[in-house]
Amino acid sequence: MKVDKELLQKLINAFGISGHEQEVRDIIRKEIKPYVDEVFVDRMGNLIAKRKGVAPKVMLAAHMDEIGLMVKRIEHKGHIYCTAIGDVDAAMMIGQTIHIKTNKGKIHGVITLREVSAGKLVKTLPTIEDLIVDTGLDKKQLESLGVETGTYLPFAANTCCFGERGFIFGKALDNRIGCYILIELAKRLKKGKIKGNPEIYFVFTVQEEIGLRGARPSAFEIKPEWGVVVDTTHANDSFPEPSRFLGKGPCLTVKDGEFIGSRSINDWIKEIARKQKIPLQLEAIELGTTDAASIQTTQGGIPSSALCVPVRNIHTTISVASISDIENAILILENLFKKPPLVCTV
Repeated sequence: MKVDKELLQKLINAFGISGHEQEVRDIIRKEIKPYVDEVFVDRMGNLIAKRKGVAPKVMLAAHMDEIGLMVKRIEHKGHIYCTAIGDVDAAMMIGQTIHIKTNKGKIHGVITLREVSAGKLVKTLPTIEDLIVDTGLDKKQLESLGVETGTYLPFAANTCCFGERGFIFGKALDNRIGCYILIELAKRLKKGKIKGNPEIYFVFTVQEEIGLRGARPSAFEIKPEWGVVVDTTHANDSFPEPSRFLGKGPCLTVKDGEFIGSRSINDWIKEIARKQKIPLQLEAIELGTTDAASIQTTQGGIPSSALCVPVRNIHTTISVASISDIENAILILENLFKKPPLVCTV
């Protein structure tokens, strides 16, 4: 089956900065509802889609939120100063387009620096405090339109498929790719054959980018036997000594900055990839982590693994991923449930 590029782009283009995931949640709810038995939202804001069964009880998680900016203060001339939500690289923000949504309409703006506006050379790398959003409006006009401290500053949608090898670029590939994978997996499991009768929870978490905040309460309530997180990871195939490539399959996380994957689940996934001849990369990295770190340390310990699609320029509006890596991640998970392990260990 081919990747549904229209749905993938719809998810990527949706507004969903941490703490404001409603638009993404609504899309996912509509798409996944026909393929599960129950859909609900917990008090944290996580969307949980349940496929009823007996055992094992499995949690599959992908976070809905993206990094972004928020209004910190507005100068009298209308320059908006920002605060970051998540890991935002200020240098990559210069020149980006902002679409501010308020109850009174949409306002367009661009991210710049005072030096750039004044025609001066920028001699040092900027910080978030140096960025300004220029909308062409003064403070009174902005406030009359509902812009204030705490207003979200979402990046403009710019998704596109390109290249002979089937790449996609845009904002929020981290982690709308994971959301798409779980939706598509739910569809295929509904139509396909599963050995046994597992109870599967497809969990679309909130606020991952600001501290893995959504995954822990959902895992605490579900109490799964084991879990797999689907996320993205840094592709470094443009570096002198690359280890994570686009187009060579998803990455199975052996370890990251805060997490060591369950050996039993990882071995199961590696065996599936080997038998089915599905490309799979292994990663052991020093920085960053996923919701798997939060799930793993909940309820006395939940064996967990992370399957991540490599992405270039992650946490920017020009992130790049391979369509084939997305499809291969779905295939691995689909095969995992043809004979899911009943019990897993760390």
